[in-house]
Amino acid sequence: MAELGERKAIELIWSALEAAPEAYPPPGDDVAGWKLGDGLLAVLKTDMLVASTDVPLGMSYYQAARKAVVMSVSDLAAKGVRPLAVLASLGLPRGITERELAELAEGLNAGAREYGAYVIGGDTNECPDLVIACFVFGVCRENELVTRSGARPGDILAVTGEFGLTYLGLKALLEGAELSPKVRERALKVILMPEARLEAGLALAKTGALTASIDSSDGLAWSLAELSRASGVGFVVEELPIAPDVAEEAARLGVEPAEACFYGGEEYELVLTVKPDAWEEAVEAAERAGVELKRIGRATREPGLWLRGPDGKLRPLEARGWEHFRA
Repeated sequence: MAELGERKAIELIWSALEAAPEAYPPPGDDVAGWKLGDGLLAVLKTDMLVASTDVPLGMSYYQAARKAVVMSVSDLAAKGVRPLAVLASLGLPRGITERELAELAEGLNAGAREYGAYVIGGDTNECPDLVIACFVFGVCRENELVTRSGARPGDILAVTGEFGLTYLGLKALLEGAELSPKVRERALKVILMPEARLEAGLALAKTGALTASIDSSDGLAWSLAELSRASGVGFVVEELPIAPDVAEEAARLGVEPAEACFYGGEEYELVLTVKPDAWEEAVEAAERAGVELKRIGRATREPGLWLRGPDGKLRPLEARGWEHFRA
């Protein structure tokens, strides 16, 4: 598996599965769906949190369980779908205490209720490592689902937030990097208590302004690569959506600001392409949802990912991000 990698493994699995005629969107998007008739779509998402790879030092059982829900809700947010119900399967180590189990349950409930959903069932089993697999369900009109594959040359490339804090926070948690108190507090908050951009995703999808969307949990660069592959377009990034103080803090640690911006992961922001003539409408919809939509570049006919430097020259942007078995 270390040689194959997660994405090749997924391709192998899909090659052995028979295509379902009522499934939409096609395999490879953020969610799965099933056509219910009359234009309605059941939207389904499952995601798995494993303590050894997804729970950094300092994250409580409550925070881990809440994050497990947020991970799946974020993917529905990218599609413009409101979650209604959650199933949670728990792999529990034998040594977990009653108090820790209660924290897990409270975290699951908090994560679901923050976004208007309910945990309605699940499964438990014994496991050597803590595993929380959440299955989230929602419903939307088939023609309102925002896929990864609709971006067109000339579309505006945008994001719902700022990047780089999680990169620094993970360096602090995993490598012991010393951050300034101001940056450390913000960085740890976004890692330990992530937020899905659900209201923004719903508001933006309703405008009809979006052509493609994905969440950024695997890193901004990888999200751009996934949109590029699915839509058959390239992207030129002209503005770094980097959080305040991150560039200075990264430089102090000997890290290029662009590295922190593109390769952090765990941000759960939305990465979007917007019709140029609907940009203002999209900006206003995001503002009503309490989010600033940031224009960072454009889609191009030529394939590839490019970053425009301060000198105006284009440099290739490496498409890398989190991948299980290779990370």
